[in-house]
Amino acid sequence: MSNWKNGRRILLGITGGIAAYKIPALVRLIRKADCETEIILTESAKNFVAPMTLETLSGRKVWGDDDFDGRIPHIKLSQWAEVMVIAPCTANTLAKIAHGLADNLLTSAVVASTCPVLVFPAMNENMYANPATQSNIETLKSRGVRVVEPSSGALACGDSGRGRMPEPNEIMHEIFRALAPNDMAGKNVLVTAGPTHEYIDPVRYISNPSTGKMGAAMARSAWYRGADVKIVAGPVDVDAYGIEVVHVKSARDMLEAVRENLSWADFVVKAAAVGDYRVKEIAPRKLKREGKDTLTLELVQNPDISAEAGRLKRDGQVLVGFAAETDNITVNAREKLARKNLDYILANDVTGKGSGFATDTNTLRLIPRDGEERVFSGLKEDIAFDIWSELIAG
Repeated sequence: MSNWKNGRRILLGITGGIAAYKIPALVRLIRKADCETEIILTESAKNFVAPMTLETLSGRKVWGDDDFDGRIPHIKLSQWAEVMVIAPCTANTLAKIAHGLADNLLTSAVVASTCPVLVFPAMNENMYANPATQSNIETLKSRGVRVVEPSSGALACGDSGRGRMPEPNEIMHEIFRALAPNDMAGKNVLVTAGPTHEYIDPVRYISNPSTGKMGAAMARSAWYRGADVKIVAGPVDVDAYGIEVVHVKSARDMLEAVRENLSWADFVVKAAAVGDYRVKEIAPRKLKREGKDTLTLELVQNPDISAEAGRLKRDGQVLVGFAAETDNITVNAREKLARKNLDYILANDVTGKGSGFATDTNTLRLIPRDGEERVFSGLKEDIAFDIWSELIAG
């Protein structure tokens, strides 16, 4: 199992914007991910976040311009880093690095850097929209720097508009995308995730315990590797940063959303736990239990979304199904693989410890149409990354 996120080396540059108050939370996330970080703090940034705070959270010395005299820390730090992040990046620092200035430790490290550089501008909306700022951004992009657009919302100056730095968890997503191999760039990935709700009456439905975690992990890992990703999600919360989410409720809703996006996708991953049956007639009002010892529901089959995708599959498209089983795992999965015209199926024993619904871990058997199965076990986000390595290799 790949722990590709662990131990990565992140050089974090902080400039003098109010959004610097978010950076201690980012440092905590970096350390929680078992990554290492070195921090460069500009003189003006010290007005917004204390070096002692950052040293305590990172477990390392914080670098500043006082460390620049007679030594070459900018060379050592830039050579050490696997990715360099500037957050927040003020309009002033943005202009400096766009024009190759190296008048402090941070800008000197940027000029010396050969690793990916991520820049998170954060400023007043008018400063961000200024033609000079936009020209500087385009200059940096032309040189391969990843400039992440700020979001819109209330700004520290009291205005409202584009200029807010992304939240720390969103910055982490961008960091991991920069660190992951870019081997899915240009590919479109469609993932279904979560359960479906088949309503009995306006307040009750038939469903299952799926939380959508495995589907979300497959989607996020593909996005890290450069793919454009859409999730068709049942009624669950999905971290949507960088990913388009189509929200649905029922199996028929999900089928329609898959049909609409099927021709777009190079890879289709059917990770949703779709209800096989629905109530034949949904009661228009809440069913009362008074005077009833039993309740009989007539169920009818829902459409088979995987089979429909298999029927409509175009040349070169890769279809990946999931099979949540309780017995005869491989036999049942291979039968579904053939019947639904899939290229791969991922099967698991939902009765196994730490496997299946509502867990952070899983054990999955990747079964190709032709070839031997492989078993992946561990955290869902880790095994999703490894599964994509197999799918890309074909």
